[in-house]
Amino acid sequence: MDRTKDFEQKTRALIDELKSVCATYGLGNDGNEFKVITQVFLYKLLNDKFIHNTKEIDAKLKAAGDKWQETIDGYSDDEFEMLVAQLGESTAVIQRDHFISNLFARQNEKNFSQIFDATLLDIAKVNSDLFSVMTYTGEKLTLFDELSRYIVDDKDAFCKAIINKLVDFSFEHIFEEKFDFYSAIFEYLIKDYNSDSGGKYAEYFTPHAVSKIMARCLVDKEVKNVTCYDPSAGSGTLLMNLAHQIGEDQCTIYTQDISQKSSSLLRLNLILNDLVHSLPNVVKGNTILSPYHKEKDGSLAKFNYVVSNPPFKLDFSDYRDDLDNKQNQERFFAGVPNVPKSKKDSMAIYLLFIQHIMASLKPNGKAAIVVPTGFITAQSGIDKKIREKLVKDKMLAGVVSMPSNIFATTGTNVSILFLDKANKGDVVLVDASNLGSKVKDGKNQKTLLAAAEEDRIIEVFNAKRAEDDFSVVVSYEDIKAKNFSLSAGQYFEVKIEYIEITPEEFELKLNGFKSNLCELFAEGKKLETEIEKNLEGLKHV
Repeated sequence: MDRTKDFEQKTRALIDELKSVCATYGLGNDGNEFKVITQVFLYKLLNDKFIHNTKEIDAKLKAAGDKWQETIDGYSDDEFEMLVAQLGESTAVIQRDHFISNLFARQNEKNFSQIFDATLLDIAKVNSDLFSVMTYTGEKLTLFDELSRYIVDDKDAFCKAIINKLVDFSFEHIFEEKFDFYSAIFEYLIKDYNSDSGGKYAEYFTPHAVSKIMARCLVDKEVKNVTCYDPSAGSGTLLMNLAHQIGEDQCTIYTQDISQKSSSLLRLNLILNDLVHSLPNVVKGNTILSPYHKEKDGSLAKFNYVVSNPPFKLDFSDYRDDLDNKQNQERFFAGVPNVPKSKKDSMAIYLLFIQHIMASLKPNGKAAIVVPTGFITAQSGIDKKIREKLVKDKMLAGVVSMPSNIFATTGTNVSILFLDKANKGDVVLVDASNLGSKVKDGKNQKTLLAAAEEDRIIEVFNAKRAEDDFSVVVSYEDIKAKNFSLSAGQYFEVKIEYIEITPEEFELKLNGFKSNLCELFAEGKKLETEIEKNLEGLKHV
């Protein structure tokens, strides 16, 4: 078996074992289980990365191999501090008494759960400057909580069970792996905690196909030292794909999301994918009501790239009226949606996110936004006003209409709206709605795109190539003439096939039609006579 695949299976097994421990101690399907699982996983990851990186810079530790701890325990405090000082900022500082191996050795001490919690809190405190997530008000959400407080009984036994699962497993040999490995592990880690079902903050996990298409259509050539932003970041799937496409060392990530859970998961994703330098830019807060990232003059910060899969139907009635003011007129140029008389959860909040993103782009900035497909053809309201501005300001790159059920648990058809403030030329519209194959995903049906289908979409979009019944390249004037519709199907040519025939063949076909018509008329006359006879024979009884 491939070494990476083998390790991926072992990592998944570790995650399953940790979930089993949680279930044993009453946390199965509990709202706090995800905190325990993700924080324990993160503790293990940071512990092993510290060990790996100190071995890389200290030949004595590396030569010690499995006996590294005996060697590092023999260092004086000054020697240990010198070693720590040589580590890069992406490595969390772990003190010697914080090692998992040391907790394993102390597991039979009285009040072990307190020792366990104190260890995690100490690590969080030491690393709070870089590894914390910021809230809009400036409060820091640190790495770890007191995990044993989520257990009612047997706290010591619970913490001992956790440590015993961690001690015989090591991440040391996979720190040179890249995005594809970590993305698979991350998706498995959070699959029960950031599901398609959404919940209060509609935390949909963006499908791989959508993320890949967005990233590769946005970035099709080398770029350096750019900024990337997601105003509704969730757990960071879109940003991780974009950063991987650009190069993790060539971009800085900025995010905001209203969900504390999502912000915590995003932090873990950034750490996994070697984007620790962007952690100070992860903000928990309400982007629409209180955007955090600003320029020095107080205006919205501007970014090179923006990606977003915003919530489509989130209720924002509590603060809707606070948005409809002079301060927000420029940002929400097309207007703020009204509160519907019923179903407040059907409020079109995505329209606010689109406008926010348009205002957050640098002069040459690009964006990719997941929108309901109805947005691209709506003939009135805020939807159309936004499309009109995209055309008027010549900042539209194109649209890709995706197959139905690309998200397993929502019946909403989606399209990807691509913006490019530097695109003053043609626009490419792609209708990929007929691609993919249907599969069962639990109780739901889901459409999966094959890799070749994903690549076809990306290639056609980036090349601005027209293909019959699949893609079309149009001008801004063409879009105006079609009443600002961005649906590819409305631009496809209607083709009529003509067959060249001789006069003799034409006469022969015409005579055939005449003969058939006469036969039909005769048959009709016969049926008419029979019906009349039957009517005459009818009597009242």
